[in-house]
Amino acid sequence: MIFRAFLPGDTEVNRRSFAREWLVSLLDRSSIRHKIQTSYILIIMMMLAPPVTTIASSIYQQIRYDHIITNVSKTNRLNQTVKTEVANEIWDIVAGNKKFAEGRQYDILDGINESLADIMGTTELGKNRQMLEVAGRAVDTLRRNVDSLGVQMEENYPVIENEIKLDDIRGVAALISDILQDFIVLEIEYAANTNESIKKNTLVLTILQIITVLFVTLFSIFAQRSVLTSINRPIKELEKLSTKIAGGDLTAQADLPHVSELNNLTENLNIMALKIQDLITANIQEQKNLQKSEMKALQAQITPHFLYNTFDTIVWLAEGRQYEQVIDITRAFSSFFRISLNRGKDWTRVREEFEHVESYLIIQKIRYRDILDYRIEYEPDMAEEPVLKLLLQPLVENALYHGIKNKRGKGLILVRGWREDGFLCFSVEDNGIGMSKDQVEHVCRQIDDCSNPDELSDVYGLYNVSKRLELYYNRNTMLKLQSDFKIGTIVSFRVPEVLVHV
Repeated sequence: MIFRAFLPGDTEVNRRSFAREWLVSLLDRSSIRHKIQTSYILIIMMMLAPPVTTIASSIYQQIRYDHIITNVSKTNRLNQTVKTEVANEIWDIVAGNKKFAEGRQYDILDGINESLADIMGTTELGKNRQMLEVAGRAVDTLRRNVDSLGVQMEENYPVIENEIKLDDIRGVAALISDILQDFIVLEIEYAANTNESIKKNTLVLTILQIITVLFVTLFSIFAQRSVLTSINRPIKELEKLSTKIAGGDLTAQADLPHVSELNNLTENLNIMALKIQDLITANIQEQKNLQKSEMKALQAQITPHFLYNTFDTIVWLAEGRQYEQVIDITRAFSSFFRISLNRGKDWTRVREEFEHVESYLIIQKIRYRDILDYRIEYEPDMAEEPVLKLLLQPLVENALYHGIKNKRGKGLILVRGWREDGFLCFSVEDNGIGMSKDQVEHVCRQIDDCSNPDELSDVYGLYNVSKRLELYYNRNTMLKLQSDFKIGTIVSFRVPEVLVHV
């Protein structure tokens, strides 16, 4: 850093040359980061200095002006009290309208003293404070006259003596009023002077801000040129390289810029561009395979539980000699697993997806005949459209176990399908126990934010369907959950029509 004192013989050219040398020395560091940080710090400091000074000055002047105006207002009210209330109160006592002990004269005097002390606390000029001190001594004289009147009244002095004392009190009150009036005049003059000072300060600060803005502008231009001179070309090259990489051209390369801070970065970007495609492809495929494995494992976890319960139902139906229902449940069970397995394929037809749900509901209706009824409705023209399998059954199972079984009386599950705006739309509706608004929000958070499916219990089926929709379709294909407590729940989703061989 260059330090130098200006001498009387220095010319304007020499001073400008020194300023330029100082700026160059300030910015001339091997670290690009240091150059930029130093420039920013200086610019911020220079830009903040005038506003901070202006704000501080404005606040200070405003406080002064406010004190003056407040003092004038308080003094004016106090003057009215001295001129009228003191004399009126003493007159009522002398005239016999009230006894001396019953009068408010001392309360009025105490109020006058308190007001004087309050005004004294915010008065700045020494001359004005001295005037208030004189007024305070006059109030003490007024109090002594009031005390003297009290003694005369107590000793039954002639009325003429009391009236003389009343005149003395009025005279002292008039003196205090004159002092307060003079104080008001001085405060108003002080306010005028303060106002002129505010105007001058505002003008000076405005000029200072203009000069600062001009200086900062010049400094910013110089700093920008100084930094760009050393790093503009390599930064542009790196920008082009990153743009090509972001656009998918992973064969792009950049020449070394021969700038110490950017050489390693450029070399690393070149190496990264060669490897990133293989890494991205391998990672995406690995994640897809992992998620598909997880989803298939999730589907497999549902099957044993359902399998055991169904076999138990078949056993107790056979023991009860209900052979027709044994036949019905066995056929439904066979159809259920035929469609579930689907020869290992992930896709099925809409018709088969609804048949799969109907087989499941036939089995469950036999098990829960007293509490369950169902209806399946879908548009015939969508029957042969391909759709990801096992989307509706987990939703129906969720409606049964968490909706219908938790309410009193018989429940209804309605499974629907329709076309809308080029999408295949599906919904599972029940009139079960439903959920409150807070419960719905909690379920949605569990589905969206879950990182470990093993932690899920009540929303396991919903999570399974949601993740499979996201994996096989896209992020915008998601479940919509609507529910009202003690009314029911609707879970819906829609998927785009896709060309898949099934």
